[in-house]
Amino acid sequence: METKVLREITPLGEHDFMYVADRHKKDFNYPIHCHEMMELNFVENGTGARRVVGDSSEVIGDYDLALITGSDLEHVWEQHECKSEDIHEVTVQFFIHFEDEHTPFRTNPYKSIYKMMERAKRGLAFPMPAIMAVYHRLVKLSSIDDKFLMAQELFFILYELSKFDDAHELASSTFAKVEVNSDSRRVLKVKDYINSHINNELRLEQMADLVGMTSTAFSRYFKLRTGKTLSEYIVDIRLGLAARRLIDTADSVSEICWTCGFNTLSNFNRLFRKRKGCTPTEFREKYCKTKVIA
Repeated sequence: METKVLREITPLGEHDFMYVADRHKKDFNYPIHCHEMMELNFVENGTGARRVVGDSSEVIGDYDLALITGSDLEHVWEQHECKSEDIHEVTVQFFIHFEDEHTPFRTNPYKSIYKMMERAKRGLAFPMPAIMAVYHRLVKLSSIDDKFLMAQELFFILYELSKFDDAHELASSTFAKVEVNSDSRRVLKVKDYINSHINNELRLEQMADLVGMTSTAFSRYFKLRTGKTLSEYIVDIRLGLAARRLIDTADSVSEICWTCGFNTLSNFNRLFRKRKGCTPTEFREKYCKTKVIA
């Protein structure tokens, strides 16, 4: 399978900071793509459309707002069941050097924005209160003539959005190839071990021994720190890796099943359908249909 996601070339020049496209349209027809620029994408009147970001696929409502900061993270908004005759879409592409050790975005005034940008490497979808908080600024962004004021307005929008901790991450960390971060050395040690032994049997007692805790204590500790049980976390990691391999390799579904650590093909298919809403084969076919040679 020799397909590639469209690598979009943005219209930004060497000295440009941001680009805004504000448009009304009747359908979503752009193929799945990725780009170096960060992107904040707003959709109004798009009920029934499907937002695909990495291995996440969600049908959107009347309003949708997503931030994507991963340069290799595939994304697309598909027509799906959307019947609107007036879809309003505002796309903001920009680039902030927030990874640089000396960037001001690591200082306290920008701390919440930095945290949000890190999370958005997997794609970040915002709840309705967040969308309403920035709605009037977003829809007026393209009408600002002064480039400095436009940039400041974007920062204000990002700051307002960074206040909403309930924005949810979209692609799985393994699919998005995002490094695992944790404020707990014990949890980080376990996550690193899981990533290195994902195709092996991984048991609770084994992980607890790894960090010198009893099984019961570690189980509670891990859930408190990650919001997931150990088994839920392992399944998520394995499914993200499987989804990545379905797209990037020509390996059979059964081969991917075993190499990602699932014990039976039927269990793999069941869990994949439950989490992704389709079978592994359907997932692969959907990506093949929307990919183009770049």
